[in-house]
Amino acid sequence: TPPAPGQGAGGTAYGRGDWVAHVPMDGFHLADVQLERLGLRDRKGAPETFDAGGYLSLLQRFVSDEPRVLYAPGFERELEQPLAAAIAIPPSTRLLLTEGNYLLLPEGDWPAVRELLDAVWYVELGERERVRRLVDRHVAFGKSPREAASWVERTDEANSRLVAATRARADLVVNEW
Repeated sequence: TPPAPGQGAGGTAYGRGDWVAHVPMDGFHLADVQLERLGLRDRKGAPETFDAGGYLSLLQRFVSDEPRVLYAPGFERELEQPLAAAIAIPPSTRLLLTEGNYLLLPEGDWPAVRELLDAVWYVELGERERVRRLVDRHVAFGKSPREAASWVERTDEANSRLVAATRARADLVVNEW
């Protein structure tokens, strides 16, 4: 959930030495209205369904060290939609933690994103557990178990293969078996 007004990405009040912020890539999902327009609604979660240029732009603004609050979109799972300016990054932030599936992709805006990151860790999870967690997440946010399993098989698994192919580009591989 987004932080309360006047609070940083970690939910702490400004002015107390906020030096770390968390910005997940999920906020850069394209809204469903755009996915429909582009004919990509059934591919939601694939690389082309993210605003990679917007993500890159935010990272560029962060490393420029401008003395102002930066705002990043968050992702509201209950709505399954991005939320503009849901995350505030105060100027005192020195460490930006980010995460996302496509940080190591070799095409599009992703190589420029990678250049701005000091380190990228690849977290590897056993296939059975990964699939179970994906299905459970889809069910928790409104899909029937059958719809969730179908979505994982049809969409998430293709994305997973794409992400797995980037493993060798990571600075560190963390096995969560």
